[in-house]
Amino acid sequence: MTTETLAVLAVTLAVAAFVQGSSGLGFALIVAPVAGILDPGLLPVFVLASMIPLNAYVVWRERASLDLRGASWITAARLAATPGGLALLWLIPDRSIGLFVGLATVLAAVVSLAAPAFTPGRAAYVGAGAVTGLTETATGVGGPPLALVYQHRPPAELRSTVAACFLVGEVASLPLLFATGEGDPADLGWAAALLPAIAAGAWLSRLVHHRLDARRMRLFVLVFALVSGVVLMLGI
Repeated sequence: MTTETLAVLAVTLAVAAFVQGSSGLGFALIVAPVAGILDPGLLPVFVLASMIPLNAYVVWRERASLDLRGASWITAARLAATPGGLALLWLIPDRSIGLFVGLATVLAAVVSLAAPAFTPGRAAYVGAGAVTGLTETATGVGGPPLALVYQHRPPAELRSTVAACFLVGEVASLPLLFATGEGDPADLGWAAALLPAIAAGAWLSRLVHHRLDARRMRLFVLVFALVSGVVLMLGI
């Protein structure tokens, strides 16, 4: 990997860590396209490994706001739905999967604009976990369902709970990738080498994360869901 590539990755990781540390979302949406352009072999191990320390930090920083009950239901449903995501990969062409999931994400965001505020319950947690298990396994994008479920909750609760759900999924996914021959140990080394960039972005996020009120957070969530859906539909 050249010095220029490392520099671009470092800046990208710092920006992504700042965005996700502030809002709870956006890391993979920022890093994955850049890493894919610079070196497709970095995906998905490098992105997953880079997110682990960031999400662990966010969970610890805002542990008092963690919705443990919701995270438990989401994680259980997510793990249970993972085989379904693998089945989608086998049964449906990649392009069709992206179009389907992207369209569903955009529609969910649009409906959320008109829907009244709600407090998520068990059904919402299980549904979000199941959809995340399907979409993240099939497309690598799992944030929008979780974000939409927590869009009316306090920002700290969204950040900590989504980070906890991501963290469990990343820790479970990496051994599976290596066991199936899809992982390269060198990617873990690059993620470790670029940890200072992630730490810098995470540290900066602590200066602003408390400034995001519920209204701004919900707007960010809806924009994030819309952008994610469009990216999936365009196959970027």
